[in-house]
Amino acid sequence: MEPAKTLFPSDYQIDELDKKILMLLQRGIPFCSRPYQTMAEEIGGVTEDEVLCRIAVLKEQHIIRRMSGFFNSRKLGYTSVLCAIQVPDDQVEGVAALLNRFPGITHNYLRQHTYNMWFTLISGSQEELEKILAIIEQDPRIDKVLRFYSKQRFKIDVTFDLHKEVTDGD
Repeated sequence: MEPAKTLFPSDYQIDELDKKILMLLQRGIPFCSRPYQTMAEEIGGVTEDEVLCRIAVLKEQHIIRRMSGFFNSRKLGYTSVLCAIQVPDDQVEGVAALLNRFPGITHNYLRQHTYNMWFTLISGSQEELEKILAIIEQDPRIDKVLRFYSKQRFKIDVTFDLHKEVTDGD
């Protein structure tokens, strides 16, 4: 078994330039032909190449896990649902593998509850969404899929202040 990867490996210490880059990335990558050049100009005293190299190192060190865009799926015509299923502990990995076969499943996680596996599914239509859920429900390890459709959407935006000193009480 491989050792778990830590968020901040002990052999790498982020510096002030890394913090500035991470703060800018949290706000969003500029939508222009040279976004990293724009970031370098905003930081000042750094080149586009250095910003790109720093981002590569931060990704390599697992400080940056993923960089991706966020889209308003409803405005693009998609529908989604939060689902919960009850999975025996010895079947979790197999059921997770089943769920992960579907590209529309965006999240898949365990909770301590009778319905212990939760996932979100997004699809181009309600009909397609129901077909996928029917396939999932046909699996003998799954009794039924609870469906939770949203009535109102709330967008939570989190930005971590990397310049604030973190203490045990925070």
